[in-house]
Amino acid sequence: MRIWYESKILNYHLMNIQQIESFGSLIPAAATFAELYLKASLAPANTLNGWSLEERNPQVIEKLLPFYSWFYQYYFRVQTDGWENIPPSEKVLLIGSHNGGLAAPDMLMMAYDWFRHFGTKRLIYALMAPKAWQFLPGLARLATQVGAIQSRPHPAIAALRRNASLLIYPGGIQDLFRPFSLRNTIYFGGHRGFVKLALQEEVPIVPLISHGAHSTLFILADIYPQLQKLHQQGWPWLWGIDPETFPIYFGLPWGLAIGPLPNIPLPIKLYTRVCRPIIFDRYGSAAARDREYVHQCYEQVCNFMQRELHQLAREQSDLI
Repeated sequence: MRIWYESKILNYHLMNIQQIESFGSLIPAAATFAELYLKASLAPANTLNGWSLEERNPQVIEKLLPFYSWFYQYYFRVQTDGWENIPPSEKVLLIGSHNGGLAAPDMLMMAYDWFRHFGTKRLIYALMAPKAWQFLPGLARLATQVGAIQSRPHPAIAALRRNASLLIYPGGIQDLFRPFSLRNTIYFGGHRGFVKLALQEEVPIVPLISHGAHSTLFILADIYPQLQKLHQQGWPWLWGIDPETFPIYFGLPWGLAIGPLPNIPLPIKLYTRVCRPIIFDRYGSAAARDREYVHQCYEQVCNFMQRELHQLAREQSDLI
């Protein structure tokens, strides 16, 4: 009994030491993040706007990795698997579904995992909504240096033709803010552009799924349809920008809040999985122009990812 008690005391002290050491490593990492954010915010207006592939900066990525490593190890305590499903050298189209509001913790942890497994020199870009450069210009400009590009056909095609992989979250901001009741539902909103891109450029799709981020921010409802009706009756959007979603949610730092505001995610454990590649029956420009075939491929991806998400959710519920 005494040995058991002393062992528990020792483990408790070791945990305290690890927590102190972890916060010690966060301080310089956070300072570096703040410095890079400030530099990006002060960059000339015609730079870091997501249109050029040349603004991705491996040195900036290397400097940011300790900051995201702390969140990966200590804050979200990420558990991940399936990275062997990504071919060692060929380009892929990474297609994900994400949660957690504008903080998008599962997306950030997936990106960190990519650099952890493949380094910063293996090219990867991520499509980001153009409105990010309007709503959050400083963060968007910093993200540009990490590899974010405008969610437009030209930059996406240019990246793939450079033999880079591409990360896309087709559901966009509606997916980020989907209600908690839809936490285990793949929600792409009918956006099929990624399928056309995969078919035209003949690139395999590798699905990404996650579980846990839906509890970092509790989305109660989305009142965007009601506000859209008011807008159609003459009510202007704030700052003249259509938000595309208007959630009611509970989370940090606002408590109960409405609107797509930046948030601080709760420290919930995240589970992420890279699924096996999806290969379609035929590719090429003709396939990409075939609307019925594009729809079939889109349904194939959604159904496959839905099964995988249900499986991941079941696995995590079994552990509780």
